[in-house]
Amino acid sequence: MSYTNILIAGSGVLGSQIAFQTAVHGFAVTVYDINDAALDQAKTRIQQLKPRYQADLGLTEKQVEAAWERLTFQSDLAQAAANADLVIESVPESMPIKVEFYEKLGKVAPAHTIFATNSSTLLPSQFADATGRPEQFLALHFANEIWKNNTGEIMKHARTDDKVFNDVIEFAKQIGMVALPIQKEQPGYIVNSLLVPLLSSAQKLLVTGIADVETIDKTWMVGTGAPVGPFGMLDVIGINTAHHVAKTRADQTGDSDFKAVADLLKNEYIDKGKLGTATGEGFYTYPNPSYREPGFLKG
Repeated sequence: MSYTNILIAGSGVLGSQIAFQTAVHGFAVTVYDINDAALDQAKTRIQQLKPRYQADLGLTEKQVEAAWERLTFQSDLAQAAANADLVIESVPESMPIKVEFYEKLGKVAPAHTIFATNSSTLLPSQFADATGRPEQFLALHFANEIWKNNTGEIMKHARTDDKVFNDVIEFAKQIGMVALPIQKEQPGYIVNSLLVPLLSSAQKLLVTGIADVETIDKTWMVGTGAPVGPFGMLDVIGINTAHHVAKTRADQTGDSDFKAVADLLKNEYIDKGKLGTATGEGFYTYPNPSYREPGFLKG
C-alpha cells in the first residue's frame, strides 16, 4: 500500500520532529493534539526545526518552506483522521492515555488506516486490542533529532499482518529513515535495549559518588571514540524522559540507586528548569557544552 496522507498524533518534541521529517519528504501531514495551545507550541517547535534542517542537511529555505506548507494542524480527532492512510501516535507514555486515544481513534479513522505507535517503553501487544484493528497495528519508533539520528525501528507484534509490516518498512525508507525491522516484540527495541543500560549505569555512577558527570563522559568518549558521553546524550533525550525512566524502574524494582537518580533529576534539574538542550541547560550548558571544547578529552 502506498501512503499519501499521514496523521501525527501528539505534537511534543518528537511528534513535531516526525511531522516535519515526513513533510520534508513530500507527504501531506496533519498534526493532531488535544487543544490549540498544544498545537501553537508545536508550530513554534517546527519553525525552530527549519534552520536545523538547513544547517545539518543542506536543505534550502525554499525546501523547508515547502515542507511547512504540507503541514496542517487539527485539534478535532475525527477531522484529523478523516483521510489518514497512516497514523503515527506519539501521545504521552502512559498506558491509560494510549488506550483511551486508540479507542477514540479506532472509531473515527477509515477502515484502511494503519496505526503505528512511537512508544519507547510499551509493547504494541499491550494495547493492540484497544485499536480495534490489531492486524493493522505495529510500532514505528524514532530517535530524538530524527533528521540526524535517522533510525526507524519497525516492530511487529504477534498479530501484525506481514503486508502492513512490510509497507511500514518501505514508508520509513521513504521519509529518510534507516529502516530496522524487528521481527518480534522486544522492550526497548534495539536502540534502547543497548542505550538504556549505558545511561542507567552512568547515572548510578554519579549518584553513588563514583565520579562526576564530566569524568564519566570523558571516560566513555576516550574509551570508545564516541562523540558524546552518556550525560551529553541525556541532555538531548531530555531530563524529563530520563526522570520518567528512573522513577518507573525505582517503583518497579525498589532499587535505591534508581530512586536516588529520580530524586536527583527532579530536585536538581527539573525543578530548576534544567531540562537539557531544549532549555539550554541540563548536565551541560548550551550551545557550547564543555564536552565539545578542544581540551576536554585531554589529561
